[in-house]
Amino acid sequence: MHWLAAVQQLRDRREAGVLVTVTGARGHAPRDPGAKMVVAEGGAWGSVGGGNLEETSVARARAMLAAGADEPEQLTLGLTDRARTEHGRQCCGGEVSLLLEPLPVVPAVAVFGVGHVGLEVARILAGHDLDLHLVDSRAHQLTPERLAPVEAGEARVRAHHAPVPELALGSVPAGTHVLVMTHDHAEDFALCDAALRCAHLGSVGLIGSAAKWARFRTGLAVEGHDEATIARIRCPIGLPGLPGKEPAAIAVSVAAELVGLFAADRARR
Repeated sequence: MHWLAAVQQLRDRREAGVLVTVTGARGHAPRDPGAKMVVAEGGAWGSVGGGNLEETSVARARAMLAAGADEPEQLTLGLTDRARTEHGRQCCGGEVSLLLEPLPVVPAVAVFGVGHVGLEVARILAGHDLDLHLVDSRAHQLTPERLAPVEAGEARVRAHHAPVPELALGSVPAGTHVLVMTHDHAEDFALCDAALRCAHLGSVGLIGSAAKWARFRTGLAVEGHDEATIARIRCPIGLPGLPGKEPAAIAVSVAAELVGLFAADRARR
């Protein structure tokens, strides 16, 4: 598999990896600068030269994965009789410099309800390297023209037209942070109920007032959820104390809260 396809596959699987690149070569070296290899816990794709050089770089990359490293590292290896490592010698007669760059598991967010606030949240999140799922029961909220500003960002965006939105919960990846902000409180409630029955999700946030949340808490208890389970849902969403009820102001608050949740995810890995 080509290293670029391997990067995409790891992202799709939500599996961390390390990209190893030959950045410099002096004398005789098995690969020229620019050669790349992708290393994951259970595999490696591409090549930076084989032999002791490659075994050493794979071992270092997997040590980075085990430690949860998030900063790149540089590694310089001599390829002479005198440059012995635990993997032996490689006597090409040169020296190779490598850059090892972590490929972390990117955050995933699912926005249920792409109305005024949902679209503004999506526009902000699109500026980040993450997987963004946009779900709505109304097809006209997910037209290419409406989502064009979101699609232009850095995020990988997937739109889901789902007449029964809670069914889309099963198609989002493990660890996805869910935001419930549809146009219909009954739809919101069905999503909250279904989300609490899903073990693979990250956080669950619900837009709404204290009065709405009080009604939802009562209803969720009637549906059989205990207090600890119901407490998994954050309502209202967003950072407390930020003024403004405009969609853009609410979206800034919600996105800022999510950035904090992303950081907490990274700290736990």
